[in-house]
Amino acid sequence: MKKRVVVGMSGGVDSSVAAFLLKQQGYEVIALFMKNWEERDGSCHAAQDYEDVLRVCQKLNIPHYTLNFVEAYRGLVFAKFLEGLKLGYTPNPDILCNQEIKFDLFFQKAMELGADYLSTGHYAQAQQGTLLKGLDEEKDQSYFLYTLKKNVINKLLFPIGLLKKTKVRQMAREEGLATANKKDSTGICFIGERKFPTFLNQFIPYQEGNLETLSGEVLGKHQGIPFYTIGQRKGLKVGGISGKKEEAWFVVGKDITRNVVYIEQGEDHPALYRSTLKATDLSWVKGEPPAALPFSCQAKIRYRQADQDCVIQKIDRDEVVVSFSLPQRSITPGQSIVFYQGSLCLGGAIIMPFK
Repeated sequence: MKKRVVVGMSGGVDSSVAAFLLKQQGYEVIALFMKNWEERDGSCHAAQDYEDVLRVCQKLNIPHYTLNFVEAYRGLVFAKFLEGLKLGYTPNPDILCNQEIKFDLFFQKAMELGADYLSTGHYAQAQQGTLLKGLDEEKDQSYFLYTLKKNVINKLLFPIGLLKKTKVRQMAREEGLATANKKDSTGICFIGERKFPTFLNQFIPYQEGNLETLSGEVLGKHQGIPFYTIGQRKGLKVGGISGKKEEAWFVVGKDITRNVVYIEQGEDHPALYRSTLKATDLSWVKGEPPAALPFSCQAKIRYRQADQDCVIQKIDRDEVVVSFSLPQRSITPGQSIVFYQGSLCLGGAIIMPFK
């Protein structure tokens, strides 16, 4: 009997080619489209994405179904996203979605349908319970998948993990798939084409406060702490201040208690750099931390960052202390630090605020 694979179809070229490859390899392929967000103003493109899924499935002659995770997404992803913003963090909803929805609720549903495997269009590799980077360094998505565990990875297929994006596009065109020339999705679906502050103001009360230097000089007003992130340059509106040198200003910190956003001048200002961090909510792919500390490895503190040499100095319950060989720019609370040994993804954690 053919092995059954449920493919998470997003309406993009990557999951379309994943489905094509799996059918070509002889699997029984079933497509599932996840509906995670509902908007009536056209800002979210879920309806168009679903139409594209239908067209691809018709072309490949595979069955397709829709699962509604709108309520689960609001409670498990969006609510946590808002909670983090209110605390002054910069959370990553894509990582939350993978952890709570795609590889938990969606995975369970796939198994209930009798699937031998779940597949997605991620640029990553799943091999014998391990998570590896995708071959295309520019598109590798292992950073977003570090919360996966061995038992789930054993049931995952990432058909495009060994392909370059250019090859994926080429294959889609050759097969006449409707998504072949569709632009990659960017940003967050629930925000869509709207401005970030405009969207958030529906859920987080607008609270203006001071923009201050670390020495306490007030240079202007901010629109609300959730709208700013460490290292941000745009939108500060403090240029041309009398007596100040003509260099760009950057967000270097936040004080929730005082409702202050700290800014300093210069792209290389020392306040933008740190050599150590603490992180919490640890997740290890193999289910346990390194056996001996200190532990040398590499890490990313943001997506698409080059691997940085680091040392895991200490693990105390659910907190880890990490030091870097070189100071890191714009370490951002709420974002994830993800650990690697070469192409092997070890796991990760959520960066904590600095005291």
